[in-house]
Amino acid sequence: MSLPRFFLAVRPAAENTLVALGAEAARHLKALRLRPGDALEVVLGDQPWSADLAELDRAKATARLVAPLSEDRETPFALEACLPLPAQLSLFDEWLAPLVELGVTRIQPVVYARSEYDPAKTAARMERWTRIIHSACEQSHRSRRPDLGPPIPFEALIAWATPQRWVAYELATDRANPSLQPGPLAFTSGPEGGITEAEFAALAAAGWQPVSLGRSILRAVTAPVALLGAVQFLLHAQPGPQA
Repeated sequence: MSLPRFFLAVRPAAENTLVALGAEAARHLKALRLRPGDALEVVLGDQPWSADLAELDRAKATARLVAPLSEDRETPFALEACLPLPAQLSLFDEWLAPLVELGVTRIQPVVYARSEYDPAKTAARMERWTRIIHSACEQSHRSRRPDLGPPIPFEALIAWATPQRWVAYELATDRANPSLQPGPLAFTSGPEGGITEAEFAALAAAGWQPVSLGRSILRAVTAPVALLGAVQFLLHAQPGPQA
């Protein structure tokens, strides 16, 4: 059974340092029935540590750092999910945990033509999305938390600089799927109703390569997770690519 893991802000760290975990962590540890002396893990910035529980009560928890952990759980290069803002913002919630578990390193909301973008509602949702990402990182034992960017207009994708850029597109293009190359990858897909033909044409002209995810039409909430799952399969089906 894996040990509970908690992400904390960067701070000076050394063996036997005591670090506060906070009220939410305390509630989680109590639910797990952990007691002082039990083992756990904390991540300070990008550095995971083995630790043990030093103190636990209803309102707070304190961990004692034991030793830095040497591990390599992260994908060897950046995986940037340029996600469409959907009409139902709750769909964005559904994307986050599985994409974090599958190793995404950046989550970038994008306003497509068929998005229903309300700046106030989206801004109010950003804190919730940050919490979901944080929790998914702890659950999946990530070593780093993905970046969450503010919403950008579709046009910003035209100038996106990542070398590999894939767009999941449901219409036939008579092209084979691109081969995964070692190096950063950005991918995108459409909101409910899909990417418009004009948007796809603009992406293709800017170097985004179309990707098919099968013969059926996938829901907006399914496509990004299916695409990143395929990427992880390819990463582990060939000798390990390096950044």
